[in-house]
Amino acid sequence: MSIHGMVLPGAVRLGRIGEDLSKPARQRLKWMQFYESHDHNARLTCRYFGISPDTFYRWRHRYNPRDLSSLEDDLRTRRPKRLRPPTTTGALVRRIKALREQYPRWGKDKLAPLLWKEGLQVSVSTVGRVIKRLKDRGQLVEPLRLQQARHRRRRVSRPHAQRMPKGYGVNAPGDLVQVDTLNIEVLPGLRRKQFTARDCVSRWDVVQAYSSATSQSAARYLECLETRMPFAIRALQIDGGSEFMAEFEQECQRRGIRLFVLPPASPKLNGKVERAQRTHREEFYEVVEVDPTLAEHNRQLQIWEQVYNTIRPHQALGFLTPKEYYQRWKQKHQEKVYGR
Repeated sequence: MSIHGMVLPGAVRLGRIGEDLSKPARQRLKWMQFYESHDHNARLTCRYFGISPDTFYRWRHRYNPRDLSSLEDDLRTRRPKRLRPPTTTGALVRRIKALREQYPRWGKDKLAPLLWKEGLQVSVSTVGRVIKRLKDRGQLVEPLRLQQARHRRRRVSRPHAQRMPKGYGVNAPGDLVQVDTLNIEVLPGLRRKQFTARDCVSRWDVVQAYSSATSQSAARYLECLETRMPFAIRALQIDGGSEFMAEFEQECQRRGIRLFVLPPASPKLNGKVERAQRTHREEFYEVVEVDPTLAEHNRQLQIWEQVYNTIRPHQALGFLTPKEYYQRWKQKHQEKVYGR
């Protein structure tokens, strides 16, 4: 606050204090400052800010210039200090509790008629309130939902897999390779699983088909990855599928490859390999007639993999092939390291 270029004492301090207030409280502070600077004219203040006199006077009475937090919303509960105690008898509460434990999925609408048949006069809403009080006090234990129960049963120990650490750098080929599976229907009733891996930097892909997606298949697929990718693999990123557990996880640990597991229901974090699956489906499976034998199917896949990595231009790489991109990256890296 200033007059003719002069800053009034304490104005800077008050401004800084006001910065700690919430947006509604800062607006109320403007009401009070306007009121003080216009001869305490409350009606003018209300008209200027478009608020009712009741609202202004309520905050005016609460306002303490020495404590600007007095303009914050009151978070105190408005619950009455004295509540009417429940009039439900103990015998009725015990009967409701017994019925609910006998039929744990039945609500008040089904339990009340059972009580009526027993000659107990009770309203449906009273049964609902009793059940709620029993739950709040922990006296009524509800069974787990089926989905929650399944989730608990499926929880397994993952000694090597972990969430990707915050700040993990993906700068060079092999720093992070995303892996996923694709369902393939070769013929009606003949289905296979394709394992697909895509390097996040060079977009180099390795594809291999198996009769089923098991941890043994995934472990064998690791050998294909290390053989057919031209650089060392430092980390893999996978979803929570069972094929990426057990033997696969043990094999990653044995080979010294870090294993990052995605959080549940987050396929977008594996977006590069998800996009690779679409490319392979559209440009291979919708074009090539896949042989029904697994060996010939994989031979066809390796021919397509060679085309993808060495011939097909990739828009994300400036229309280079993954092989060309990796060769240029390798050359720049060597020049940087050896100064040539």
